[in-house]
Amino acid sequence: MNLIIVKIGGNAISKLNSEFFEQLRQWRQAGKKVLLIHGGGPQISKLSAKLNIPTIKKDGIRLTDEPTLNLTKMVLLGNTQPALLMRLAHEGLAAIGLNASDQQLLTGQYIDQAAYGAVGNITGVNELALSKILKGQIGVLAPLALTPDGEWLNVNADTAAADVARVLKASQLYLLTDVPGVLKNGKVISAMIPQDLPHLIEEKVITDGMQPKLSAAVKAVHAGVQAVRITDQLTHPGTTLKMGAND
Repeated sequence: MNLIIVKIGGNAISKLNSEFFEQLRQWRQAGKKVLLIHGGGPQISKLSAKLNIPTIKKDGIRLTDEPTLNLTKMVLLGNTQPALLMRLAHEGLAAIGLNASDQQLLTGQYIDQAAYGAVGNITGVNELALSKILKGQIGVLAPLALTPDGEWLNVNADTAAADVARVLKASQLYLLTDVPGVLKNGKVISAMIPQDLPHLIEEKVITDGMQPKLSAAVKAVHAGVQAVRITDQLTHPGTTLKMGAND
């Protein structure tokens, strides 16, 4: 599929600039399909605190009991997704909000229900339905999946973006974050291959916040995504992860 996927963190939605929307416009004019996958972690944590629902993380994963799951759905589908759709409409870009219950777009399975609750990974994507939807408009998809039994799952947005990119064989995956790329001694590492990761983790160049992004990126390139870019703006080069010449 001639597809570009962009993952946008919850904090990034309010900071998107005119260059971001112009890039989307250029991709659409060039005949590319564009899918945005949005997070909402900071907003979920903020609302949890207001409602006295404890935020507990284990191994970097938000433990998702029933109240947390309901709150997550409320924030993603009732707050961050509409905010992003409004920005796209304001920029004159045709877009549609999507979630797992639309034609079972995303199916998934629990990572470890006993340990993390309703947290999962994506195992299937309704490629036919999504391809039709993306022909005429930009898709804005929440990182939630449904089990075969119809149970909702909370999925890490970076992991969701990489899983969807892998299943749909996207040509490019952008992971937008609040830093300009993977930093070493204050400078952006412009290019990486999967084999670079272990020693960069050992050197503490890649820390907890960046590790999930890079592990998701590695899975995506191993599965055939040509390039994964970690950056703070679509128009900034950031750090590009590709397969090595010998892979």
